[in-house]
This record gives sequence, C-alpha cells and structure tokens, in this order.
Amino acid sequence: MEKFVIRGGNPLSGEISIGGAKNAAIAIIPAAALVKGVCRLENMPKISDVRIQLDILEELGAKVTYVDETTVDIDCTELHDPTESAYQLMCGIRASYYLLGSLLGRNGKASVSMPGGCDFGIRPIDQHIKGFEALGAHIDVRNGKIEADATSGLHSANIYFDTVSVGATMNVMLAAAMAKGTTIMENVAKEPHIVDLANFLNSMGAKVSGAGTDVIKIKGVESLHGGTYSIIPDQIEAGTYMAAVAATGGSLLIKNVIPRHLECITNKLVDMNVEVEELDDAVRVTRTGKLTKTNIKTLPYPGFPTDMQPQLAVVLCLAEGTSIVTEGIWDDRFRYMDELKKMGAITQVDGKVAIIEGVKRLNGACVKARDLRAGAAMVIAGMAAEGTTEVVDIKYIERGYEDIVQKLRNVGADICRVCED
Repeated sequence: MEKFVIRGGNPLSGEISIGGAKNAAIAIIPAAALVKGVCRLENMPKISDVRIQLDILEELGAKVTYVDETTVDIDCTELHDPTESAYQLMCGIRASYYLLGSLLGRNGKASVSMPGGCDFGIRPIDQHIKGFEALGAHIDVRNGKIEADATSGLHSANIYFDTVSVGATMNVMLAAAMAKGTTIMENVAKEPHIVDLANFLNSMGAKVSGAGTDVIKIKGVESLHGGTYSIIPDQIEAGTYMAAVAATGGSLLIKNVIPRHLECITNKLVDMNVEVEELDDAVRVTRTGKLTKTNIKTLPYPGFPTDMQPQLAVVLCLAEGTSIVTEGIWDDRFRYMDELKKMGAITQVDGKVAIIEGVKRLNGACVKARDLRAGAAMVIAGMAAEGTTEVVDIKYIERGYEDIVQKLRNVGADICRVCED
C-alpha cells in the first residue's frame, strides 16, 4: 500500500511551477485521432490520466514518442478497432469517452467502454448522446460499451444543450470538426480547457469559433493536418497550491499560470484575508493573519469551480466563524467531510450544502483520498494540522497532480511517499 505521510505545522515558502492542464490534455490527446500526421504536444502534465490516455491510443495503433518529460509526438495515421486491452484501459478513466467524439469524427463509428474515474454521484452522458444523434449518429449502449455509428456520414446540426456540460461540449466539438456543413452549439460550457481544445483543433486546420462564449460554431473540414501545440497551465493545480498556502500560512510564488483563469479562486481567498498579487504569468499568495469566513457556491466557469470546492473547504475549516459551501454541479461530492471530521473539523452536510464551523486547529489522523480533488484537500489538511497525517488511496491524487510530493517538499512541507505491505 502506498500512502502520503505528512507532519503538519510548517508554513510554505518559495516558488512552485505549474504543469499543463489535466482537463485540457485528456481531451486534446484523443483529439489527435482526428489528425492525419504527427501532433507534437508540449507542456503535457506528468500524471497518470495522461499516461492512460496515451496507452489507449497506442492500443488503437497510434505511434507515441516521448520527446522529453513534457513533450510527446502522436501519430494516428493508422488506427484500428479497439482491442480488449484498450477497453480495459478505458474503464479506468472517465475521459476515455472523448474517443467517442474523435473516432466518430474520424471513421463515422466508435466504440468505447463505459467510463470510469472519480465517483461523486451520477454523471450522465445524455447530453453527449443528444449531440451525437443530432449530427446523424446512432448510439447503442450494451454490454458495458457505448457504440456510435454514422453509416451515411456526420452532418451539421443546431444543438442546444439542456444543461451546461464540459464533457458534452468538448465531445460534440470533436465529432463536428469534420462533419459536413456548419454546426452551431448553444448553451455550451466556457471553461479555459474548452478554449484550449478549440485552439488545438484550429491549429491543426479546423474551423472552430466562439469557444469561451455561450455559442460555438464549427465549420466542418475534410481533414486535419499535423502540427505543434502547447497546452495551457493547469488552473486547478495552481488553485490547489493557492489553497495550501492559505491553510498553512506563509508566502508562495506560483509560476506558469494565467492569472485571469484564477480570478474566481483569487476573489474567494481575498475574502478570507489572504493576499494575492497577480503578475504577468504568476501569482504570489501570502497569508499571515487570521482567516475569515466566507460562503462558496460552485458554478460553471467563470463561476467558482467544483474542482476547487474540497480544497477551499479545508481552508474554511480553519477560518473564524461559520461558512456555507453549496455544490452546484455534482451530487454526493461532500463524502470527504467525514475524513475532515476525523481531524477535528466541525461540519454538517445536508444534500448539496455543507455548513462549516471554523476551529482553531486540525489534528493529524489517517484519512482516505475519496477522489482526486478530495485527496488534494486531505493533503492540504495534513499540512495545516498538528501532528502526523497519513493519506491513503493516493492513486486518486496522482491522477491529476504531477510531482506533488517533491513540489511541496521544495517549499517547506514535511511530506513523503511511503510504500508498505
């Protein structure tokens, strides 16, 4: 069993450099299947989700070559139908469903396993299916697989999504990139990684406009060509380290970020008496005084991101007064609150609302990483707590954070990775 062992009580000081965006990379890698030629992807995050996506492409016949730790060449000129090994890999990562859009756009058919990943409530793919069917595909779900078929080819459509969905926006964008005519997608998500996917597609010859707004227009092209593209910095990784210094105290320079993408996080930290200085491609976060209460509600971008909710909740556990956290995106995302209670947090959860009463300190305990972001929250709690904290099920954390132990050790955290029977 592998776990993190953390001895808390050390303020953070120094600088951390942020890697490429997980949520962009895991969609852009499948998007390479649309390209006839070599895609060179730079600023790739060194995380397990990326490795699995690349492994899946290799199982489908792609040639994947690492140029260096963060640069990879992908050649999808010759792909074949999924093998059983590919299906097994798909089961371990939710983002495997992006292969539906890319393979459907490439071949007019696609087959993927039902997606896995973090479990925090029902996450339906009905809006994905709605979009694919509007483009002319027939969708069948059976025997644990999703199969899409457009025997007469994909055509343009006007698609209005019933709910704002990041996954559906990106998946349908992939399928429509080479469909005949102009597809108009309305009520779409506007997150930075959606803009990044659109920019990648355009750099390879697609014609996508409006990404980052409520309406995206896609004029289908006959083919996409190879090229080089650099993935944007990870907004959530940066926000996690911002939350960490807010919880522990100290001062961190967080480099290789786009400060505009962090404004929703910055605003909440400032409300809590944390200083945030925005620079050209960095932010400096400093906390010396007492934390103050605030309320948080997660919303689609540019609202407060659901993927930052657990990390900020830990900070609120140490703030003076009573704070309210409302989860506006997913069901059952507060399961990690039981882990925080082991450390002395005072919380009460009612459905999608958590009430947090600030305490003077948290105490070390053995806790679980319930999912990716909840796991990051446990690491933050351990660094802020008195005594020793052990975090188990760290496989979830390593799905989305590259070199997290070394990065934190470099700025003063007492954290190590331990392997034991």
